[in-house]
Amino acid sequence: MNYKKTLLSIIYIYYLELIYHLFIFKSFTLKGFLFLTLFTILFGIFNDLITSLFNKKVNKWLFITINVFLNILFIAQIVNFKFYGNIISIYSVVHGGQVFGFMGAIISVILKNIPSILLLLIPAILLLIFNKYIEADESNYKNTLIKTLVFIGLFTICTLTLNIDKKDIYSAKNLYYYKHAPNQSAKTFGILTTMRIDLERIIHFEEKTMDIINDGTSEEEKPAVKNIEYNKEDIDFAALAESETNEEIKNIHLYMNNQEATEKNKYTGMFEGKNLIAITAEAFSPLAVDKELTPTLYKLVHEGFNFTNMYSPIYYVSTSDGEYVTLTSLLPKESVWSFYKSRNNYLPYVYGNAFKKLGYAAYAFHDGQYKYYDRNLSHPNMGYTYMACGNGLQKLMNCKKWPQSDLEMINATFDMYSSHEQFMVYYMTISGHLEYNFMGNNMSYKNKDAVKDLPYSEAIKAYIAAQIELDKALEELLNKLEEKGILDDTVIVLSADHYPYGLTTSQMKEIMNIEDEKFDVHKNNLIIYNSKLTKTVEVDKLGESLDILPTVLNLFGINYDSRILMGTDLLSDNDGLVIFNDRSWITEKGKYNAATKKFTSYTDDIDDNYVESINQIVYNKYVISKNILDTDYYRKLFNKES
Repeated sequence: MNYKKTLLSIIYIYYLELIYHLFIFKSFTLKGFLFLTLFTILFGIFNDLITSLFNKKVNKWLFITINVFLNILFIAQIVNFKFYGNIISIYSVVHGGQVFGFMGAIISVILKNIPSILLLLIPAILLLIFNKYIEADESNYKNTLIKTLVFIGLFTICTLTLNIDKKDIYSAKNLYYYKHAPNQSAKTFGILTTMRIDLERIIHFEEKTMDIINDGTSEEEKPAVKNIEYNKEDIDFAALAESETNEEIKNIHLYMNNQEATEKNKYTGMFEGKNLIAITAEAFSPLAVDKELTPTLYKLVHEGFNFTNMYSPIYYVSTSDGEYVTLTSLLPKESVWSFYKSRNNYLPYVYGNAFKKLGYAAYAFHDGQYKYYDRNLSHPNMGYTYMACGNGLQKLMNCKKWPQSDLEMINATFDMYSSHEQFMVYYMTISGHLEYNFMGNNMSYKNKDAVKDLPYSEAIKAYIAAQIELDKALEELLNKLEEKGILDDTVIVLSADHYPYGLTTSQMKEIMNIEDEKFDVHKNNLIIYNSKLTKTVEVDKLGESLDILPTVLNLFGINYDSRILMGTDLLSDNDGLVIFNDRSWITEKGKYNAATKKFTSYTDDIDDNYVESINQIVYNKYVISKNILDTDYYRKLFNKES
């Protein structure tokens, strides 16, 4: 039996896992080091086993091929994490093309992470140079049996060892068997085990809430108060749960039964009957808001509703998940494209479907490619007549340059909807897209003169120049609405899909005050504007993209059940909560970094179980969002035919 090859296989994979861990997570816990070591040794033995099943020549080149592929995989995972802040899922690899869809930006990330990439390349280089010294096994029944028994024995040890860490929500045992949180799993077990678990869960995985707890106080527990109205429909979740035979749907019913509906408030119905133009602005951030350079953005941010404590967290599939969270008030499911998966689901409260029920015309426009992220499937399902570059918009504007012009999109589309008595329009912009330079970004180059004298780095100047195109688009939109005589009857809602991750944190610090890099880069603006508002409404409540849909539904007086959305009306008296993709969070009382398990308190008034209780709320919101998506829950809840 060739023990040298076995040892080489273990060391090779262990080295890759350690380099990844040190550059991404930067620290170890004792338990984490133990699990990473055990499960990496397990993979090393498995690698040795499968490269011992054939003749010597095949085994040798299979061993080399697999290990070089692992080098490429780990480099891809590092670049992806540095770019998006998450783990590449098997689903994204299979669907391919759009995770690494912007090679210029990817190359930029690679150049900024040369040390880690070079370190990951070392074993592959050495393997290729010295491959003649590798002695592969000849297929042998006895050796195969021994290696198989060793693998089974170590696998048993690994799974038994999980019992030393089983109490927390994201304990090793929970992550391995019950909880799907890839970032947490990667830190605990390493990349290869995380990807293996991910593959298993694509095939089948049923995840349940921890304890059915409410996000505040259930209505049954609240003292009876006369004349209080709630944003809810006449749904008896307890009765539904009692009669439900499907355990997954029953679990959702039980969860909903314990949620507190938001109270209607003085802003309920404020915009009833008005038109709505909702905009998800590509990579929009406070960096783009300047009184002189982007006066329309400045006006819209500081007039109307001014949300001063707003966040736009980045999730797993970049822009698509940013849209999904904003438009559905559900958290995205890890390891899949949630919008694509929702393409046949019943979504009663998304803008298009909700406003069409009221007789509104509903349109959606995007100045990028119409099939990108399968928007051609997800957006019509939300009730929109959908047009983008490739299914009609290219005939009305220049779709060949990169990125395309938001100003041209407004000019090309305004007449399609503005003559309707009532309309709801959704825009997904693209002018603010990375990369931020004056060579490959047409919008940055177009508006270069406006920023040439700014005392900032080229990347920041190019970013602002790109967002100037969005500002011009909004200025044109306001002018057209006013010329049409419908400005007063139209509400504009604008938010970001994510922060501009094409910029480094140090570049963002040239303008923004960033003290905690993990959280502060996601700080953002939310615009809710109507020209008839004569006084700015300052809203300092903590909020995020998840809260936008229920806030808008309440403002327009649209009947909805706030218990079945994961966000809450920002104008209600419910506590604020911001949730990040690795299960970190912020509340009014403090912030929790899930990667380090460190809680930073803003007050002395903290219960001993406070962190654990918020962790449960965050976890449950992820699970329920996933289960709503997987089961097409709203269709079953409202008895709609497929």
